[in-house]
Amino acid sequence: MDRRESLKSIVLGSLAGGLALQGCKMDDAELQDAVTQGAERYFGRTPEELELIEKLNAETFFTPHERETLSVLAERILPPVEEYGGPLEAGVPDFMEFMAKDIPELQVTLRGGLMWLDHKSNTEYNLEFKAASQEQQHQIMDGIAFYDAQVPMREHPLEIQFFSLVRNLTVCGYYTSKPGIAELGYKGNVPNIWDGVPQHVLDKHGLAYEEEWLAKCVDQSQRGVIAEWDEDGNLLT
Repeated sequence: MDRRESLKSIVLGSLAGGLALQGCKMDDAELQDAVTQGAERYFGRTPEELELIEKLNAETFFTPHERETLSVLAERILPPVEEYGGPLEAGVPDFMEFMAKDIPELQVTLRGGLMWLDHKSNTEYNLEFKAASQEQQHQIMDGIAFYDAQVPMREHPLEIQFFSLVRNLTVCGYYTSKPGIAELGYKGNVPNIWDGVPQHVLDKHGLAYEEEWLAKCVDQSQRGVIAEWDEDGNLLT
């Protein structure tokens, strides 16, 4: 299994174990209205949360140079694939920008790590990290990508903490985006299709469906139709 497949398997495991989808019901008009307002205006956000999001979106944390460096680093961590794109197409730099503002405790690690990255690249190759070759960039990354997991992250050097954080943000940002979810093939909650009790089970117990009920209850073309009953409790449709 290559590195990308390993990252995908981790994300899929997280989805299976912890992803909770909203259970609220919307009619078509409500859903369309919610979509037109933008993703940040539905999924149960409170007015206070919306106000904070607008405030954070109006601020800027990373400088243009820092953002360009993060973009390069993200694509080295998770190279684009032709069919789906990569971190840039998924808006990962925007995601990192938002997270840095939403969780200020991350800012020192992110900014300090970017400074370390350029210092290391300038020392080794007389180039800023974003201007170095892919081979040179990978050599720098190899020195900070692996660490002793038995040691708490806060006890590792800044550059180790930085790379671990950026790697996590890259994977999280990409695989929760539209192209990333498409690559995973994750389809969310999909209703099962029930075609009735298998015929061999019915035969085993000497049972059979009444044709009238079979037509009403096991007809996938009618699966979206709400059942109607008469006053005596008889199924009409």
